[in-house]
Amino acid sequence: MVRADAAVNIKVLQNATAAHFGLRPTYRRVGMAKQKAVAVIYEDWDESYNKLPRWVLGVQLTMPGTVAVLRTCPVRAVLDFPPCIEAFRHCKPLVSIDGTHLYGKYGGTLLVAIAQDGNSNILPVAFALVEGENAESWSFFLSHLREHVTPQPGLLVISDRHNGIKAALEAPDGGWLPPAAYRAFCIRHVTANFALTFKGKDARRLLVNAAYAKTEVEFDYWFDILHSEKPAMCDWANRIEYSLWTQYCDEGRRFGHMTTNISECVNSILKGVRNLPVCSLVKATYGRLAELFVRKGREAETQMGTGQNFSQYLVKCIEANLKTARCFTVTVCDRDNSEYTMAETTPTGSFSLGTYRVSLGSQTCDCGYFQALHFPCPHALACCAYSRLTWQPYIHQVYRLSSVFGVYQMGFTPCQEIMRGTGVGHDVEL
Repeated sequence: MVRADAAVNIKVLQNATAAHFGLRPTYRRVGMAKQKAVAVIYEDWDESYNKLPRWVLGVQLTMPGTVAVLRTCPVRAVLDFPPCIEAFRHCKPLVSIDGTHLYGKYGGTLLVAIAQDGNSNILPVAFALVEGENAESWSFFLSHLREHVTPQPGLLVISDRHNGIKAALEAPDGGWLPPAAYRAFCIRHVTANFALTFKGKDARRLLVNAAYAKTEVEFDYWFDILHSEKPAMCDWANRIEYSLWTQYCDEGRRFGHMTTNISECVNSILKGVRNLPVCSLVKATYGRLAELFVRKGREAETQMGTGQNFSQYLVKCIEANLKTARCFTVTVCDRDNSEYTMAETTPTGSFSLGTYRVSLGSQTCDCGYFQALHFPCPHALACCAYSRLTWQPYIHQVYRLSSVFGVYQMGFTPCQEIMRGTGVGHDVEL
């Protein structure tokens, strides 16, 4: 069972042992037996730490540009692979950071930076193996992330409210302070903190609706309902700066993303590897990333070969918005600056202001959708149709198939572990 799935639950192993042998060993004994099985199937837990520098050196020899920093006291490692570094240049200008526990013999935490391409695919772009989440470990990871992977100005960082992350991002010399970079909270973590004080799914739903609101009017609508339920809930939310957790105050930096996507990343790339010895963990992650880049690169290349210009995600959104665009009457206010007003003639079934102002020139709309997601909302599409303009120029570059293909264009190369005796030392930057 461990050979088939290293992440198999210890209780499952207990039940299987009881069913097969007629006795039920203790949780601790099964856990120790599982560790021994993993060591036999993959590699010895202790030797794995010694093999990691040699394997990383092998990667660097076959794929120049790989960044690896290894520390021994405490044990830490940060890994940045060239395809991931190149990929981020074509992704949305935001990165989600989070940590996930390791379940091997010596525990630890895997810190991950997650990006998203223009087709709504997530991909991890940097990793760090650390002893746990604290200010020092996050500073270790984020300093290398900023230097090697995400040097772009104006970047948004989405994270939870961990004090270690806060300290690292607010360090004067870290490179993460505005206007060089901005911070936003994962709404999933905010609502989890909220639920510790206020029970009930309805209250959490109202808070989430307020966070996702793209306009101040819609935010006030949901917040007023929350206040009518219990004023203390609004007092709790008001203690957090609005720009950190609401979409309408983020100036379009979120691209509509309200969570860190760590659970999706674990399920797609990291599933099962968190139970492996450290070198096997890194090897497995490397292999899965290589497979992901090949698969997604082929998908984008195939779509480009059929003459498509935009990602499937963007096309679906535009098709849905075009259907709603028929529900409005349009009036031109300033033809030179492409500014319009419009009125809703048919209910759209969503939150509505009734009338809207649209500026194609500045790519804004009173609904907030245009500036939040960086492609035309139904109102903007209605204006394009009225003036016989094509909507393609108003699409952010990240949604173009050429950008999506650019994310996965650089591939991973097969690597070979360097044998013993290479002289790789400790506390080194390889």
